[in-house]
Amino acid sequence: MPDILLVDDDQDLAATLADVLRDLGHVVRIACDGWAGLAALDERFPDLVLLDIEMPELDGPGMANQMFVRDCGRERIPILLVSGFLDLRAVAKRIGTPYSAPKPCELDWLLRIVDRALAEKVAPEPQADRPIAGAP
Repeated sequence: MPDILLVDDDQDLAATLADVLRDLGHVVRIACDGWAGLAALDERFPDLVLLDIEMPELDGPGMANQMFVRDCGRERIPILLVSGFLDLRAVAKRIGTPYSAPKPCELDWLLRIVDRALAEKVAPEPQADRPIAGAP
């Protein structure tokens, strides 16, 4: 049963997506911002992090940066950016993840990307010459 950590400040969207993923057999935990997401990582590592970009406290790129800085295996967790951020591809490139989906998007398409990320398990490879903390 794949374990997914969903990090998004939109509680309604997160709850709905979590319900769909659970119905498909995934274990899903929800965190409302990057700090809560990092705390959830301290509890156990998921197979995939679904990460929003724009959140209060610690945003998605900031959380991804902390995952790399804190090391100890967190840097090997695949990240799927799911965000309405205008330049989503640029942020995904800076974080180094091949997985991104704009909000809003069709649920079937998003679920295919989730399945792909879980199957491929490609860990992010951030660009060495540019910091990823904070949205651009």
